[in-house]
Amino acid sequence: MAIIHRATLVPTKAELVAAWLPAQPWFDGPPADVRPVGAYRFDDPEGEVGIESHLLEVGGRLLHVPLTYRGAPLAGAQEWLVGTMEHSVLGTRWVYDGPGDPVYRAELVRVVREGDTQVRMWVETPEGRVEREPTVQVRGSGAGDAADDPEVVVVREPLTGPEVPKTRALTGTWAGLDAPVVLAYLA
Repeated sequence: MAIIHRATLVPTKAELVAAWLPAQPWFDGPPADVRPVGAYRFDDPEGEVGIESHLLEVGGRLLHVPLTYRGAPLAGAQEWLVGTMEHSVLGTRWVYDGPGDPVYRAELVRVVREGDTQVRMWVETPEGRVEREPTVQVRGSGAGDAADDPEVVVVREPLTGPEVPKTRALTGTWAGLDAPVVLAYLA
């Protein structure tokens, strides 16, 4: 279960990603107008790391950008740092590209292997917690493989990317998409 705080973020998630995109080897376009399409969340079993994956429209392309949010820098992960943001409730958050964060990788592997889904999301309001409907529905394929450390591959452009496996995969759907597409898989 993900608890979402009503908070002000500086910079916003879209602004942070827009500033980071041009330096990514998998992105070859201008970061103009990053527009959120939807997002889904996983839970950190330890409750310390926020795990949220975004679908963003950027210059007519749909991008898949998993992020993790931490209360302190992740040792040895400078190359995966997207940036920092100020969260009006939680303070400074260090934001990482998901594939570089061991918490993201472990949770993605678990979701794929167990055929699990995104977590339920709750918003803190003055009246108490209110459930938020997900904007993206994801499901793991239920791969029975027990390799200790499979390679996690994030499909950065899920609608136009190369042919990827339908097994050992995380697929997703969202408004306007009729059939599930692969968002990530275990190689």
